[in-house]
Amino acid sequence: MSIPGRPAPDAPPPTGAPASPRDHLLTAGTTGQYRQVLAEGIARVSTRIAGTERPFSGVTPAALAPTVAAVDLDRPLGDVTAALDELEDVYLRDAVYFHHPRYLAHLNCPVVIPALLGEAVLSAVNSSLDTWDQSAGGTLIERRLIDWTAQRIGLGPAADGVFTSGGTQSNLHALLLAREEACAHATVARRDLLPRLRVLASAAGHFSVQKAAALLGLDDDAVLAVPTDAQRRMCPDALAAELARCQRDGLTPMAVVATAGTTDFGSIDPLDAIAARCAAAGVRLHVDAAYGCGLLVSPTRRPLLAGIEHADSVTVDYHKSFFQPVSSSALLVRDGLALRHATYHADYLNPAPVASGDALPNQVDKSLQTTRRFDALKLWLTLRIMGADALGQLFDEVIDTAEAAWRLLADDTRFEVVTRPTLSTVVFRYLPTGPAAALADDANRHARRALAASGLAVVAGTKVDGHQYLKLTLLNPQTTVDDVAHVVDLVAGHARRYVRERSAAGATACPVG
Repeated sequence: MSIPGRPAPDAPPPTGAPASPRDHLLTAGTTGQYRQVLAEGIARVSTRIAGTERPFSGVTPAALAPTVAAVDLDRPLGDVTAALDELEDVYLRDAVYFHHPRYLAHLNCPVVIPALLGEAVLSAVNSSLDTWDQSAGGTLIERRLIDWTAQRIGLGPAADGVFTSGGTQSNLHALLLAREEACAHATVARRDLLPRLRVLASAAGHFSVQKAAALLGLDDDAVLAVPTDAQRRMCPDALAAELARCQRDGLTPMAVVATAGTTDFGSIDPLDAIAARCAAAGVRLHVDAAYGCGLLVSPTRRPLLAGIEHADSVTVDYHKSFFQPVSSSALLVRDGLALRHATYHADYLNPAPVASGDALPNQVDKSLQTTRRFDALKLWLTLRIMGADALGQLFDEVIDTAEAAWRLLADDTRFEVVTRPTLSTVVFRYLPTGPAAALADDANRHARRALAASGLAVVAGTKVDGHQYLKLTLLNPQTTVDDVAHVVDLVAGHARRYVRERSAAGATACPVG
């Protein structure tokens, strides 16, 4: 339906006429331009993805920075094709492509197409999920997905939660609730309690726990590292000993943070045993399942999360093991009333209800954020088009590949492997023999850098017991064992050449003294 004085909804912009700034707004009169522009952008990305021969170009910051710096942001190109041509030079050509089967570095996944449909819809409609009057059905969709996830975890009928930007924000949010719950039940003044609060977390847990403690104003030594076993899982007996020590020292454990999928090893802490220790000590349990949450939909491996149902709060990252675009994450809590600790009222936005029954479902009452994207739509369309079982099958595939990669490396005398994977990461290193063994750390560092510079593959690096290791993170169902074998051969080649050159240089050097 046309509105007098305005162009028809699908009418193209007038040919030859100078574009008004209003012509760039998505309105009833510019939908034809919207379709055309997005189609050109999608075609460009599709061509790039279809033709990607390696996960990375190998470009360095020093090489790319002048190209980006040369762009004059005060002189628009005025043309979509020209802008996309320029984007090729400053971004698309050198982007790191997670869909490539030899990208094996970090917890970045290829994304499912239904989620990209959701991304396109939510960006265009641009709902803000802070209040009902900015989102309407978006609020209900997010709440339904929170309920669905809480049911998958087994948190019970009083559970609630909210979508977040990622695991770091979810962990911060969970520890904020834990701090406020500890203060609410304390028998001493808040100012006296805060310096005594402690968080007990696995020594293999995520650094966001330490960051959250700092942001929450806790003491520098507020996070106590609980030792792990040979599989890098938190030791329940060590946890019990730390809890007892806190009691003896007059400290107040405000939370235990268990991990269901550590970043380096994919280790899953013994959640049942940890939950029992927490219940006995009356301590709140938070489970960081940012990585391992994909097991919630696994057709075969859901029992690996046994005990997660006892948690007081849980972090999930759908943009890791649910194959969603960034950002798509959530914090779930057993008792929805705990979310009141994040509630602040503003008269212009979410005023406090003045009478029973008149409260609107404003998600800002639960969130650390105010303006917030409708990221839940991506997961909603994924579940409605693909289904949860299909996502679980994809996650199972990458875990199977990780198991095969571990066997390949464990049987290869060139390498040392740290632990057998539970999820989809494998930590290993090239291990020179004889006197050259002293070069192992430098050789593995060099191999990782040289591999990235070649662009043929990307692997991650990490430290284990003070030594340099490499890490394969398998989150792409397209990655095969042959891909892994090819990549580790490349690693070995770079490391071997480094050791040979260093050894030769050392042999020809003049002796000192």
